[in-house]
Amino acid sequence: MGRVDGKVVLITGAARGQGRSHALRLAEEGAAIIATDICHEVGSTHYALARADDLDETRSLVEARGAKIITAVADVRDVDQLGAAVRAGREAFGDIDVVCANAGIGSLGRGWELSAKQWQDMIDVNLTGVWNTLRSVIPHMIEAGRGGSLVLTNSVAGLLGRPNMAHYAASKHGLVGLMRSLANELAPYRIRVNSVHPGNVDTDMVRNPVGLRLLVPGVDRPTAEQIAESAARLNAIPVPWVESIDVSNAVLWLASDETRYVTGATVPVDAGAFIKA
Repeated sequence: MGRVDGKVVLITGAARGQGRSHALRLAEEGAAIIATDICHEVGSTHYALARADDLDETRSLVEARGAKIITAVADVRDVDQLGAAVRAGREAFGDIDVVCANAGIGSLGRGWELSAKQWQDMIDVNLTGVWNTLRSVIPHMIEAGRGGSLVLTNSVAGLLGRPNMAHYAASKHGLVGLMRSLANELAPYRIRVNSVHPGNVDTDMVRNPVGLRLLVPGVDRPTAEQIAESAARLNAIPVPWVESIDVSNAVLWLASDETRYVTGATVPVDAGAFIKA
């Protein structure tokens, strides 16, 4: 028996990175997966977003583990697209037990120099997109009457502020308020709501030229050693970043019945970045 055996899990932003890792980890523990991703560009990030073939690869990797999965191209800013994905998932597997609201974007710039598009895209995807995801599923979970778990992918930036990330931090701080409010509202239905807060994770959102140059100011083409040394200084545990699987293990724990009485929690997976003195 897996730790989420028989559960149906919706994961947004599942085409690569943390979302794909969550899909694989939960599938290994017995879940059926509904995987969605935008599969096109938003237009304000410093790195390319996932493509349709990335989402296809996630499906192949989950199926190779002997698990069930359906995929859907869905922009979390579009409630109709999310609703269609939820309907397809419920028709294929039954009621949804777990939501991993993982889809998110990142961009960088000083707060007063951000473009209006950078600001609006960040709020629309990272905050409103999570709200759209949850409200597409919560009524069905309440009607099903068997509880459930909502896991919001947040960030250490949802707990503190860092330069060049005002819009990102604002979206992630907003998620903490959303999570805590929903945790209270949904507790009578035994639906738990928690968030995971990674620090730097070894994905394209961090490993892109703009992000890496910010880690090593004044160096146009920093070496791998310079990047690792600079990134490690942000963490109490002296590693440059955590891996997606480290976050996925926390997501699995929150999705499972092992945390049946854990709700309203902000769970750091950040190598001690939040408490770094």
